[in-house]
Amino acid sequence: MSVAKRLEEKWRVVGMLWSVSFFNYADRAALFTMFPLLQQDLHLSTMQLGLIASSFAWTYGLLAPFSGSLVDRISRKKAILGGLFAWSTVASATPVARNFWQLIGFTAAEGVGESLYYPGSMSMLSDYHGPETRSRAMGFHQTSVYFGTVAGGFFAGLIGQNYGWRWSFLTFGGLGLLLGWVLSRSLREPVRQAGEGAAATGRPSILDFLGKLFRSPAALLLLAGFCCANFVAMVLLSWMPTLLFERFHLSVAVAGLSATLFVQFASMMGAPIGGWLADRAQAGTPGGRSRVQGLALLCGAPFVLLCSQTHSMVMISFALTAWGLFKGIYDANIFASMYDVVLPEQRGVAAGVMNMVGWLLGGGLAPVTISYIAQKTGFGFALACTAGVYILGAACLLSSYWIARSGRRLWPADLPAAEVFAGSSGKAR
Repeated sequence: MSVAKRLEEKWRVVGMLWSVSFFNYADRAALFTMFPLLQQDLHLSTMQLGLIASSFAWTYGLLAPFSGSLVDRISRKKAILGGLFAWSTVASATPVARNFWQLIGFTAAEGVGESLYYPGSMSMLSDYHGPETRSRAMGFHQTSVYFGTVAGGFFAGLIGQNYGWRWSFLTFGGLGLLLGWVLSRSLREPVRQAGEGAAATGRPSILDFLGKLFRSPAALLLLAGFCCANFVAMVLLSWMPTLLFERFHLSVAVAGLSATLFVQFASMMGAPIGGWLADRAQAGTPGGRSRVQGLALLCGAPFVLLCSQTHSMVMISFALTAWGLFKGIYDANIFASMYDVVLPEQRGVAAGVMNMVGWLLGGGLAPVTISYIAQKTGFGFALACTAGVYILGAACLLSSYWIARSGRRLWPADLPAAEVFAGSSGKAR
């Protein structure tokens, strides 16, 4: 295959995975936008709505490391498309739910299918894209999250308020099944990379990976930062539509659109910027990607606080936009930063463990924690607390950068940290 054709193919794969990720997040946003309608139709409490959101996060998080380990052993194409067919089938079946526990069951089941996607897609992209373009490829792929969230939030709300919430799930589930059939004919499995300056160690078990993880301060700090960032992101996804619905008396569709539009479109701009900045920063110094991420969370924290306090639609639109820009810069490098401190053959299980920690301790706790605080003090104060979580996450990421900058060993392997980073950045240091 010529160089031009290889270049075309590796970016075409980004586009195909982009479409899968779009439905991954559209289905989630559809659920959260439906909260006011679900509350009215099924007579649910605020705490029950929080538990529904958390049921997805807990299932997704618990299964993530096993899904990641599976991805390291089977075809990534089968894992990605199998997950797409699974969660789309569950979404299509969700309309049969008639009470709280049935809805919990369907939401948790959707998390089973979705747990396969990110370990599979990030591992596949890392094989199609080397160190020179990896953050940019993942940054562009990340924009699908924002498009999917906006589309899911708005169109689910529009369909729901006109035809009922059940038709929203049928629509998105059916479109996901159609996409899976199309991609089964065009997505190709790449050759797995044996290493980028690091010796291959064979396919790791989850326990082997965890044993090494707990001896790597840089990797643990990246996990802690992801946990904090995911906590705040889950609050935004699950409760911002309800806050706008109650504070500004918007319709369900307009509240779902407003809660996602400003943040997600700003994040679309921030993700490519974050990818470009991180590729340059990583080429210049070890840990450059985590420095970019830490500064992004630090800059975003004041705007999270502003969202919680303002009663002006103009100001909350501005705050959501600024928050979204810095969120996108962070998001572009979530997995690329971790791939700088783990061996290439461990990328699938690394992404799975990241999702486990981020969703169990971050995304899983966020909906129920915020719903509990909101019942006592209101959504404004509950949301304000998340600004402090962002600052904590920034401190973790900047500490990870300091460890990398100091030249200390980052991953328990036969090679010193500098050689692992030489493989990740493309430069010997």
